[in-house]
Amino acid sequence: MSLTLDQIRAALPEGGLFEGNWQYSPEPLKLTKAEGRFLQSLGHPLAQFQRACDDLYRRSATGKMPRWIAELLDTGKPAWMAELQRQPEFRDTLPRVIRPDLILMDDGKFSLTELDSVPGGLGITAWLSRTYAEAGFNVLGGGDGMLAGFSSVLPEGGAILIAEEAADYRRELEWLARGSGGGRTVEPAEEYQPDERALYRFFEWFDWESVPEARHLAEKSAAGEIRLTPPCKPHLEDKLWLALLWTPALKPIWEQALRGSHLSRVRDIVPHGWVVDPSPLPPQAALPVLGVNSWDEVAAFSQKQRRLVLKISGFHETAWGSRGVHVGHDLSQADWAERIRIATEDFDQQPWIMQSFSEGRLIEHPVFREDGSVYLMKGRVRLCPYYFTDDQGKTSLAGALATLAPADKKKIHGMRDAVLLPCVIG
Repeated sequence: MSLTLDQIRAALPEGGLFEGNWQYSPEPLKLTKAEGRFLQSLGHPLAQFQRACDDLYRRSATGKMPRWIAELLDTGKPAWMAELQRQPEFRDTLPRVIRPDLILMDDGKFSLTELDSVPGGLGITAWLSRTYAEAGFNVLGGGDGMLAGFSSVLPEGGAILIAEEAADYRRELEWLARGSGGGRTVEPAEEYQPDERALYRFFEWFDWESVPEARHLAEKSAAGEIRLTPPCKPHLEDKLWLALLWTPALKPIWEQALRGSHLSRVRDIVPHGWVVDPSPLPPQAALPVLGVNSWDEVAAFSQKQRRLVLKISGFHETAWGSRGVHVGHDLSQADWAERIRIATEDFDQQPWIMQSFSEGRLIEHPVFREDGSVYLMKGRVRLCPYYFTDDQGKTSLAGALATLAPADKKKIHGMRDAVLLPCVIG
């Protein structure tokens, strides 16, 4: 059982799905039964982690937890936005879509490098799932799982608001809207005038000033006048949480906030991380795991020691699409030191985090050449499972997008040389 390149190209909608190209494969990525079970069960713990993050932020903002947590997460964000996300009416409002970025590791485990609640790839994953399912593959989530999942986000129809900043994703979202039916449409966020329809937000809050109605929509949703998802909770779109999960002072707080099994599940897959905070440490203290007393010492690390990733945290135009990600052992000593300097100087305006580098396992997978012939590509995989939360609060896996990047690439994303494909088990 396999697809030909001609069959795949014939199935593409007119104009394609994305402003850019990627490679195709005659078959999906095969996962083990254990890997499949893990993905099926991961949605609920991640949703609970996100809920715990929101609760911790809210309690910090009211002084019931250390105030520095909310202050850190509010850094660089407009005051109106920070105030709005603290409103009591927003307490139980959380993103309806969760997409972790998971690196497939040598030991069969996964490493979570990002937790995205405004994810791209929804339409592409839906189209790939249907295309391969129609060819006879039992794809993870089912042929129409992504369409059903997205329909649950806007159960009575509505509009997808897409900003010009994210224009590359317009075609896939238009296909998703058509495929899910129910009168769902895609509208330019910059021109949208509220018409009381439910809204799916596909723009980042850092870009709010380019969307004239952004603040108005956020305020109307907080007042319960319209349905807007993901909500105006920019702290939940911040990578800082992946470092705060490992902050020693918060260890007992996390243990109280999350059920033990959920906390263990999340810690098992999140690489060790640090907030790049330039505040001096006492002489007898050290950055956990790194074992040094200052970021200046981290800046002086040798290439062997620099198996670390530096990331801008969230409220910034470079915080998506791998643009604000710097791999330590892929940089010269001078460039690494300069990046550390920038990150520490940015702390009061735009925090950064650092994480241990996760190198995925090498696999071989069949890939089409332009002429339709097939060769075995050696590369590493990033898995993006999509979890949707319905009106009853149940979080379920709807599909998974695998990105296979050439073995020499340190960062795995949807580049021209990468292969995008759905997954099967067995």
